[in-house]
Amino acid sequence: MAPWASLVTAPGSNASSGPPASFYLTGIPGSENVQPFLSLPFCVLYLTGTVGNCTILHIIHTDQRLHEPMYYFLAMLALTDLGMSISTLPTVLKTFWFDAKEIEINACVAQMYFIHTFSLMESAVLLAMALDRYVAICDPLRYCSKLTPRRIVYIGGFIVIRCSPVLPVILVRIPRLSFCHSHVLSHSFCLHQDIIRLACADISFNVLFGLFVVVFYWGVDALGIFLSYAFIFRSVLRIASKRGKLKALNTCASHICAVLILYVPMIGLSLVHRFAKHSSPVIHVTMANVYLLVPPVLNPIIYSIKTKQIRQGFLRILFSKRVGLAPT
Repeated sequence: MAPWASLVTAPGSNASSGPPASFYLTGIPGSENVQPFLSLPFCVLYLTGTVGNCTILHIIHTDQRLHEPMYYFLAMLALTDLGMSISTLPTVLKTFWFDAKEIEINACVAQMYFIHTFSLMESAVLLAMALDRYVAICDPLRYCSKLTPRRIVYIGGFIVIRCSPVLPVILVRIPRLSFCHSHVLSHSFCLHQDIIRLACADISFNVLFGLFVVVFYWGVDALGIFLSYAFIFRSVLRIASKRGKLKALNTCASHICAVLILYVPMIGLSLVHRFAKHSSPVIHVTMANVYLLVPPVLNPIIYSIKTKQIRQGFLRILFSKRVGLAPT
């Protein structure tokens, strides 16, 4: 029996009630004997996401031609993707590599803060990118005058100020909650919706405030993205030539993919935690890992495929490395 299994008590028991000193993470249920091997795909995903996003930041920083609003917003997206990856990396790797599943409550709260904050920031950055596409397509002649570097800095600062202070309101309450029946989490990292379902205290404030965050952050961002594309599609339909329509829509393809790979897993994970609490643990683990690991991995790939300048930057870096390794 695992050393933390004794903390799982039968329903109705209060043997482990009270503020917890720690929680216990979960890898992939039923695969404890092969978890070191399962860590290899996770390592590949983390390495791919980290290298891809760092490369995008390097390309945008070093190529003067990419010092434009669209690429500044892409750099913001790469930074938030890196933040999401780094937030989960320590606990995922220690769970799969060393079977070290215990995490102190304060470390868990800190991880929750960074995971959820970077998620909110990514959603806000996608909204800013949607507005960027709206201005580029609907008002191209004033694109550079509207989205000046100073205004982009203001937008980035506003995103940080908007998203950073909101979560401590509910996270500071978690160490004071009582947890009975179990201290075992559903994932290899800490999520707010996963923690509060284990509490046997009154969590109505956390639930209501969480709903407020969903509506006034995710909801507002999603609405802004939807309205931006409604105006974009209306403007595209007014373009006379079919080639012009396709060219305009092609500039939005990467961003639409980025929106889908963030929002679809997020909605799926929320539905699983809300309506499928008693479903297979593998479903919970899979949805959470897709939500947090897929966007940082796929975003650099999508933008390198669909954006010519980024693709050329990747190829230039690969070519320069090959030349450097070639014998003289």
